[in-house]
Amino acid sequence: MRVGIGYDVHAFVAGRPLVLGGVAIPYAQGLDGHSDADAVIHAVVDALLGAAALGDIGQHFPSSDPRWRDAPSTDFLAYTRDLLATEGWRIGNVDVTIVAERPKMIPYIPAMRARLAATLGVPPDAVSVKATTTDRLGFTGRGEGIAAMAIAAVQRD
Repeated sequence: MRVGIGYDVHAFVAGRPLVLGGVAIPYAQGLDGHSDADAVIHAVVDALLGAAALGDIGQHFPSSDPRWRDAPSTDFLAYTRDLLATEGWRIGNVDVTIVAERPKMIPYIPAMRARLAATLGVPPDAVSVKATTTDRLGFTGRGEGIAAMAIAAVQRD
């Protein structure tokens, strides 16, 4: 068994939908990025790639590549799932922490868990999503953006 860690940050921006964990969340702002800027999925992708020593999200989905412009990050996750399988890895579990002062994440966590599990092809109890604040400290505390951290375990088939 091997583990990997992922981390991602995106700033808020007007005029874009907020998507986290593959779920659209009603909010006045979205996240700025080349793709849909889903910080949760980006962190999970990096954790999975890191666990299998298969590079990082920037190598597989460079922001310089127009194919990924406004792409749904669930495409990144499906690609990563398939790459791991091709390389002989099976996903054990994924654990994510979202760091955001707002919006409140609690109502959306069950849908995020379900979407991540379905895309990864793992049971829902193999995916954990949690949220925390920074008590108004730092960029997330000031409401400037969202961060996400993930850890993933993989094992050889």
